[in-house]
Amino acid sequence: MRLKAMESNCSGCRICQTVCALRNQKETNPSKAALVIEGCFPAPGKYKVHVCNQCGECAQVCPVDAIVKKNGAYIIDHDACIQCMSCIEACPRGVMVQHPNTDVPIKCNNCGECVSICPREVLCFEKQ
Repeated sequence: MRLKAMESNCSGCRICQTVCALRNQKETNPSKAALVIEGCFPAPGKYKVHVCNQCGECAQVCPVDAIVKKNGAYIIDHDACIQCMSCIEACPRGVMVQHPNTDVPIKCNNCGECVSICPREVLCFEKQ
């Protein structure tokens, strides 16, 4: 399954980012989310939603094979990761991120929390 965003529905509330960070990083810190909401200012109420489509570019550049596909999503093995951050540079969507308080990059694992909580149905899964 691939995460998809219907940007025209987005109000910029960032609930998706908050629940992502809470579920996966155990913090209510939207900057630790594995998706990015970008305001298109000065256009009022317009947002771009950047989500991982599980393309695998990150896994292809990892020198130690610390990113592997499991159940349709590329997952980072935190023990194997050497923090080279090559995957961040390779991500074509800009959703492989490193937060200053983390040693290992953050990436979507297709948990679906963002899909289930979005009040405007911006996010959904589609078959690949």
